[in-house]
Amino acid sequence: MNRFKIILRNFTHADHLRIRLPLVLLGVLIMSFSLSWLILVDWGTDPFTAMNLAISARLGMSLGNWQAIFNTLLFLIVILCGGTDIGYGTLANMILIGYLVDFFSWLWGKLLPFNPFMDNLPLRIAGMIAGVVVFVFAAALYMDGGLGVSPYDAIPFILGRRFPKIPMRPLRICYDLAACTIALLFGGAVHPATLLMALLLGPIIVFVGKLFQKKLPVSEASAPEEHSASDTKQTPGI
Repeated sequence: MNRFKIILRNFTHADHLRIRLPLVLLGVLIMSFSLSWLILVDWGTDPFTAMNLAISARLGMSLGNWQAIFNTLLFLIVILCGGTDIGYGTLANMILIGYLVDFFSWLWGKLLPFNPFMDNLPLRIAGMIAGVVVFVFAAALYMDGGLGVSPYDAIPFILGRRFPKIPMRPLRICYDLAACTIALLFGGAVHPATLLMALLLGPIIVFVGKLFQKKLPVSEASAPEEHSASDTKQTPGI
């Protein structure tokens, strides 16, 4: 089937949309909240956010504005290179998350007179663990809704097709580590949570995703054309 027809079909023939779209949007909302929390803890975010935070700071732009621009460029690359795992979830991820992170970060600044994590190591460790756990569950909810993945997450699918002899897991890890390297090149920092997400979150999301898939009504017709999140053991980018 022509890839443009597949993409159009993802938007027009998505089964159980009234159930799955609110769940995907809820996942995007909670992911954004957990990312703003991890930024407050200041021990790292996922590799894609770490890279975008470094680039946006260097350019003097808000995270939301930069991420919207960058995601649009990645979206065009995905379309031109044959990616088909695009749907309502893709648009929600690429447009909303950056601005929601900006909003929640602004809200933390208004609600908290000071950062409680800076001088309290046990609280900081607990905050990082809590943020990562919430992020994992929200990402699994968003990705296993079957309404498409972010442009950042779609690119490993394309690379996997171009280089079929390379297993998806090491390919994805190298991909995320490349994002960490770019963050460092732009003056950002790669903290423990970032490396943890790059190396370990994929399998955890697979496990959580399988639990969600038993509850979510995702049919074969509406599942991603290339691979589901559970098949590719990927770590979500935002």
